[in-house]
Amino acid sequence: MSQCDTCLFYVYDEEYGDYCCDVRMDEDDAVRLFGGRRSTGCPYYRVDDEYATVRKQI
Repeated sequence: MSQCDTCLFYVYDEEYGDYCCDVRMDEDDAVRLFGGRRSTGCPYYRVDDEYATVRKQI
């Protein structure tokens, strides 16, 4: 399982029929992220915590 599988921005795209990253980034960020050297992981990674809203209500 990759880091993307548990990310909030990893969503199913019905048009492509597959999962993809839904982060809004500019071209410079995309080149930096996908340009080869991945030493620290994705800077946009956020845990898909479905209970976050519930904890705020309590």
